[in-house]
Amino acid sequence: MARILTDREVNRTVLHRQLLLERSRDELPRVLERMAGLQAQYSPAIYIGLWSRAEGVERPIVTKLLHDREIIQGTLLRATIHLVSRRDYWPWALAIREARRAMALRSFKPAPDAAELERTAATLRAALADGPLKQREIDQLIGADQRRLIGLWLDMVRQPPCGTWERRRADLYALADEWVGPPDSTVEEGTTHLLRRYLTGFGPATRKEIATWSGLPVATVAATLANLDTTTYLAEDGTELVDLAGGPIADGDTDAPPRFLPNWDASLLVHARRSAILPEEFRPRIFHIRAPQSFAVFLVDGAVAGTWKAVDGRLEYDEFRPLTATERERLHAEGERLADFHA
Repeated sequence: MARILTDREVNRTVLHRQLLLERSRDELPRVLERMAGLQAQYSPAIYIGLWSRAEGVERPIVTKLLHDREIIQGTLLRATIHLVSRRDYWPWALAIREARRAMALRSFKPAPDAAELERTAATLRAALADGPLKQREIDQLIGADQRRLIGLWLDMVRQPPCGTWERRRADLYALADEWVGPPDSTVEEGTTHLLRRYLTGFGPATRKEIATWSGLPVATVAATLANLDTTTYLAEDGTELVDLAGGPIADGDTDAPPRFLPNWDASLLVHARRSAILPEEFRPRIFHIRAPQSFAVFLVDGAVAGTWKAVDGRLEYDEFRPLTATERERLHAEGERLADFHA
């Protein structure tokens, strides 16, 4: 019989795998690999997301890793900017390439012309061979409408100094095979690699949750998992969950210290809904049509308990529920450390 995981065990396990119970001492590229990358639409999210998960993070260190090409910003899962290690970039990009293109051809009206996009990609590749281009330069070359899609037909990355704390607009593009180096894996190897990363960072999970995160069809996810060494659990509601064999399961009574998360942190998204890191009653306060940038949040006892923002060298808090004196004391102590980092 498969082991039944309590909701509390699922919550603590995802927090543990996201390095939110105890900060990691690993090098930052390895931290990104363990947590399955980091969403990076808002450049400071890179720094804050890593600060909350790793020991000794300093802003100049993160910026240097970007310049040294040890960590890479690119449009990856769900056509969204992600930060990954250099080692992970090509396996991820190759794994999702065809699924992203197919989605675009289905979703955009009128449907894009794949042959025309191939020709446009060749034009842009030739231009980028001479060095990186700013977004406005790409728009002048191929048009803004084409630029919104062309990243699905030509692998590009954001090149520093753009997309850093110091220069937040991520608008300087380079060819991925020039900045990162040429691809070094097959599509099949990349897909296996990608699913391993997800389960390491967010497992146990359903096949549909993995598909939601990755953008891959559920059938592709299921076929790839069939070739991995996995184990099966049951959630409290009876849903089957799959995990890498030997993946750590946290005790439901484990203390979850207060943590601060940036906008769009992946632990709050729909694929991780089962973890209850973002209580459903608060989801409409974080993600809604009037605030597409979402909000930075703080966690208390392993769940979102409010939002935060940095103002004049200090943090301001909006509490969603009453906090105990002890909870508030621990939260503000962590907040003072973040304020120092932020300033």
